[in-house]
Formats: sequence, C-alpha cells, structure tokens
Amino acid sequence: MKKFNGLIVGLGLLVAAAPVLAQNWPARTVRIIVPYAAGGNTDYTARTVAAKVSEMWGQQVIVDNRPGGATNIGSELAATAAPDGYTLFMGGASNAINMTLYAKPPYITARDFQPVIWCVQGAALLAAHPSLPAKNVKELIALAKSRPGQLNYGHAGLGSSNHMAGELLKYMAGINIVHVPYKGNTPSITDAISGNVEMVFSGVPALVPHIKSGRLRPIAISSLERFPAVPEIPTFHESGVKGYEASNWFGLMAPSKVSRDIVNKINADVNKALDMKDVRERFDRDGLITKGGTIEEFGKFIRAETEKYANVIKKAGIKQL
Repeated sequence: MKKFNGLIVGLGLLVAAAPVLAQNWPARTVRIIVPYAAGGNTDYTARTVAAKVSEMWGQQVIVDNRPGGATNIGSELAATAAPDGYTLFMGGASNAINMTLYAKPPYITARDFQPVIWCVQGAALLAAHPSLPAKNVKELIALAKSRPGQLNYGHAGLGSSNHMAGELLKYMAGINIVHVPYKGNTPSITDAISGNVEMVFSGVPALVPHIKSGRLRPIAISSLERFPAVPEIPTFHESGVKGYEASNWFGLMAPSKVSRDIVNKINADVNKALDMKDVRERFDRDGLITKGGTIEEFGKFIRAETEKYANVIKKAGIKQL
C-alpha cells in the first residue's frame, strides 16, 4: 500500500511540475531549424520571429539553416530532436507536399510534428515574357487549349510550392502546359526574362522588380483575394478559375512530444510578436501576409494543405520520388 501511495504521489508531482517547467522555459538557447539556406523567405521569417521572442524570453534564439534534400534533411533533423522545446522548426508548404511526393519520406508531418503557430502566408505569382500573346488568365487558358503541350512555365524545382501552383492550375483549368524545373527561383526568372521559358511561377518579392521594369508581364496571383503588396494584379479565382489558391506559407512546428504547456507559451508569445506594428509592416513590405492564430487553426490548415497537394500530385500524374 505504501508503494502504491508513493506511486500516486509521484505521478501527482509530475503533473504538477509540467506548468512549472513551462514557466521556467526557456532556461537556455533555443534554436529554430530552417530547411533552406540563409536568405530566403523561410529564413527571413524565422529570423524576424527569433529576434522578437529572444527579447521576450531573455534568451538567445538562433536560426539553424539545414538545406538540402528538398527540405527533408532539415525537417527530419527537427522531427527527431529532443522534445524539450529547445529545438523548433520553421515549416512550410514542402512539409505538406512531400508527404505524397515522396514514396518513403524520412518523417511524417502529422505524426512527428505538432503545429505551434502559422506565421506568414505568401503567394505564387505567374508572370509571362512580353512576347506571349496572352495578357490575362482567360486569354492564357484559351491559348493553352489551342496549343496543348506547347506552352511552358519555369519554377524553383520539382515539388516546390511554385511547381505545385502550376500543376494545380493545369488541373483546375483543364490545360496542358509543360513545367520546366530549375535549381531555385533566380535561374527560372532569368530564363523567363530572356524568353527561354514563356512563363514563370515565383514568389511575389522576386518578381515585382521585373514586372515594374516591363521585362515580365503579370498574369495572376495565386491567393484567393488580391495581395496587399501587388493589389493591381488579379487573382486566378476572380479571373475564372474558381477556388484556385496555392499559398506559400511558413509556420513554427515542434517535435510531437514537446509539452503542450511550452507549445502554448510559444504560440502566445509569437502571436504577440506578429501583432507588433514593425513586424507587420516589414512582412507587408516584403510581400508576406502576417497570420498568427491558434494551434488548432494551424493544424487544420496543414491537414488541408496536405490533402490538397496529395490530390494535385495524383491528378497531375507526378511520379513519386
């Protein structure tokens, strides 16, 4: 009986200790793994958030760039990290896409991660070389249907959110255009400017300077509503491809077994950071929409994205890697 009572007391102490652990967290440096090289939107988002929460927590928050393997290297490292809250992960669309694109992904997003907070959302912009005889979505669809398999678009790489934006358009608009993968956004945009590919799907910030200079012509943007950074560019949805949306998003995740109390604290503090005027203005300026919100909202969004891209990959006939 004494042993049994001792066990009950011990369990009670563990339960009571959980909130205390969360209150004392973080007691040392926190790292945010980014599955891309420094300089991209994912890295930029992580560093912006890290700087703000570091001030709140009184602890250093560092960004650990682990690029490679179509984000699988960094994602697996984060998924298998010690579940103590000191390793977080800035995930994105690839963590939804790769669940279907890869036959045997080295991690399972729904199993190995828990959502923490949706930080920002971007959009894919379709731009064309000025010589393309299509100035809007309606004209592009008509042209593509009159020339099946003859038009092409460049993108940042196989399985990227920009690639999936193109495949989703093909599926929803019922057109056959050829995708041309590149090793990153820059070479795909360079070839579109030179006319080596007729169109390019890329993020807003990378394309705006070339649109303003007239070297590329905007066709439409992949958000459901017009994008704050480029309000003059119509959406695919309003242009006739109803319900079309292909977002490029970034949000904090944690290993699945991290204490919910710690996750709740991170969610609350990052929400405060995202609501700061200078943070919102910075993201707006760079073509990203500040999101925030609850853990449950982010989890629901990730599940919907995973299902959406699974359908796109299957319908497009993309072979698993």
